[in-house]
Parts: sequence; C-alpha cells; structure tokens
Amino acid sequence: MPVFELSQNLVFPNPDLAEEGLIAIGGDLQPERLLLAYEQGIFPWPIDDENLLWWSPDIRFIIHPHQFKTTKTLRSLYRKKFFDVKFDTAFEEVIRKCQTIYRPEQEGTWITNEIADAYINLHKLGFAHSVESWYKGKLVGGLYGISLGKAFFGESMFHLMSDASKIALYALVEQLSAWDFDFIDAQLHTEHLSRMGATEVLRTDFLEMLAIALRYPTKRGSWENITKLK
Repeated sequence: MPVFELSQNLVFPNPDLAEEGLIAIGGDLQPERLLLAYEQGIFPWPIDDENLLWWSPDIRFIIHPHQFKTTKTLRSLYRKKFFDVKFDTAFEEVIRKCQTIYRPEQEGTWITNEIADAYINLHKLGFAHSVESWYKGKLVGGLYGISLGKAFFGESMFHLMSDASKIALYALVEQLSAWDFDFIDAQLHTEHLSRMGATEVLRTDFLEMLAIALRYPTKRGSWENITKLK
C-alpha cells in the first residue's frame, strides 16, 4: 500500500490504508491538522529531522480507566500525598523535560522543537494538558497529552524520582474515571503500561471506540483548578 503525501488541504487518508502503521508524510503541525489527525486515530511521530510522518498503528495500546492496575505502594504514596500532583501548571516545562530526559532504551528524541511548539500551542488553546508530580517545590515527574471528547491521548512522560510519573498517571486515571472517560490512548505497547492494565486492541476496534468517545463534548480549557468532584 502507498504512503500518502499530504498537501495543504486539511485531509488525511483512511487510516485503514496504513502500511505497518505509517499512513502519510508531510503536511504541517497547525492546530487544525493536529486535531483532525487525532479525531481520525492518527498521530505525528517524526523519525528524523527531515520528514514529518503520520501513523495509525495496526494494534493500538489503551488504558480503560476502570481497569487501571496499581500496587499497594503506589496507592499509599498517592493517598499520603507524597508528591504534590497538579494539572496544567507547568505544561511547557513538562514537555521540555520529556524532550530532553535521557532514556537509555532509545537514541535521541522524537519530540523535536517543532513538535514541542505545536503541543504548547494546543495547550494554550485548551486541548493539551499536563499532569505534574512535584516534590518540595520541584517538578520531578509528569506527563502530557490531548483530550478530545471522552478520549485522552497520552504522548509522553518523564520522571526524576522513582514513581513520580506513575503517580501522575494514577492521578490522571482517577480524574478521567470521575469524568467517565472511555480510554487513554497509549499508542504503542510497553511492558511498563502493560503491568498497569493497558491492553492491545485492533485498529478497527480502536476507531469504533474513538468515534463513540468523540460524540461527547471536549473538556476544553485549563484543568488547573479541577477536582474529582466535577
């Protein structure tokens, strides 16, 4: 199957035409194109500095909030508020940490400056959000992603202290459960998330789930002052 080259028109090919997950090349990272991509189960993932690639994997990795698994230790840390967890107070700092943190299992980073700037822009528009773990006033872990309808698309996470990113994810799951979200899209399989209850679904099933999630209004705007009671 061919890989489609995007034009200036805001349109993506049918994700079912993806070859080994790759569906298109080119285009830009303007908010309208990014949001359209996510609505169709597609996301950008550059492989090098020259080509903007768009993906829709054959197998998607998702977390149903009510199926999230955790440990007694993590639950205890969360209940005792060992970390101070906040939403949307340091989005740019979170994405920059995700961009620059050393990861021994990979070379370099897919979060280019262009990618970071694009998601910072989406945050300003109220679609992208961060969850942060703070310890004694220092940001030590967190994650960021995009919220559309009752779906949350997780993009990346980092930690500078043990369990800091897990606590951020725990807090996100708790909040999304309270809002009755359908799923968190983790995109690709990792053992780390598998142990926390993430499961694999076929792209066709994922797209059906996404279509249902998008029937609901998006909780657009800052999540800084949210509580689980809302």
